[in-house]
Amino acid sequence: MARTIENYKDFWPFYLAAHSKAATRGFHYVGTASLVTVVGFAVWFGEWWLLLLALPALYSFAWFSHFMIEGNKPATFTYPLWSLVSDFRMVGLALAGRMPRELRKYQIRSHP
Repeated sequence: MARTIENYKDFWPFYLAAHSKAATRGFHYVGTASLVTVVGFAVWFGEWWLLLLALPALYSFAWFSHFMIEGNKPATFTYPLWSLVSDFRMVGLALAGRMPRELRKYQIRSHP
């Protein structure tokens, strides 16, 4: 049985290892951008029902990448809040051009 991760500091390397393939990270970037877009539209147009689409917009891309590309179980099932925070952290690192360095820091080999 896998051990339970007790804190975010330990979760982050686990999360990165579960996203070792560039395509998986790419699908997460698209999903996170979709979430932000849906929330932005809901707020901008005052159409609050659109918020019902926010998490499906994110997770349809993310879960597809885990099951079809990475071949692992999404961390969302066990650590939903930390996974969401990590999605945004990963996007921020990618936008800053720091994702490769972050993977090296935790000795995670990135795959195409």
